[in-house]
Amino acid sequence: MTLLLSIFASDILPIFAIAGVGFVLARTLAANVRTLSHVVFYALVPCLVFNLLVTSGMTSAEFGRMALLNVLVVASMAVIARVIAVPLGLSRPEMSAFMLVVMISNAGNYGLPVVLFAFGPDALAHASAFFVTGSLLTYTVGVFVAASGRRSMQQALGGVLRVPAIYAVAAAALVLATGTRLPLAITRPISMLGDAAIPMMILVLGMQLERATLPERPAVVAAAVLVSLVIAPLVALSLTAALGVTGPARQAAVCLASTPVAVITTILSLEFDVAPAFVTSAVLVSTLLSPFTLTPLIAYLQSG
Repeated sequence: MTLLLSIFASDILPIFAIAGVGFVLARTLAANVRTLSHVVFYALVPCLVFNLLVTSGMTSAEFGRMALLNVLVVASMAVIARVIAVPLGLSRPEMSAFMLVVMISNAGNYGLPVVLFAFGPDALAHASAFFVTGSLLTYTVGVFVAASGRRSMQQALGGVLRVPAIYAVAAAALVLATGTRLPLAITRPISMLGDAAIPMMILVLGMQLERATLPERPAVVAAAVLVSLVIAPLVALSLTAALGVTGPARQAAVCLASTPVAVITTILSLEFDVAPAFVTSAVLVSTLLSPFTLTPLIAYLQSG
């Protein structure tokens, strides 16, 4: 019970406090959620991704192992989502939205603090690598899945190429490969904008919640939440066992893979107009229920 209350107070309550500000802004000032989502998508998130990549201190082998694990988790969840979605009779945009929420977990503003609290700084280093890889997948595979909901394959690929975060990744790779030392005049604004990304994403969530209604198909939301919170931990545990990942790396990867639906999915669903009401419901419900699944999982990982 103490652990449950601690996780709620340190990781869930702050999210809803910030989301509450967004809710109030949307309710009282009629703030435009789409405009703010554009700011996050095209300005803040690229800076966040670039900054995370260029400041990572892990070895290439450690980073590669966590990257491979993340790719396998996301690929497995995509297959599971596709199979489970078939009997639900989803439209093309709904199918994209369903896959999106199942594939992308809230490893950043939710998962990283939980890992630090539960497992310490060693696990946090591995968690950061897992998160960075997840960010890359979000802004490549995730964008493609979202864009394909209402566009042809060629248009969806074109949508990926127009995402600024892709070029932030390329720029970071160039900086790391050449050993370039960037001046403070460049790194400071990038760092400040990147730091603003996560709270702004939560503000967008709150603003979107202000427009939320009861889901038209609660069974679909329930299915997505079940896969995200129950099946995802089993997939991550199986993959870590198969790859021989142990210790803090295992704790970090399993914990982050088991977090609720990522806030960024609300941004993508708005940007590409793929069932944003469903996505918002999945984010909200999975976040509310996550302490009940993460708490026993953390206890299991701490004992292993």
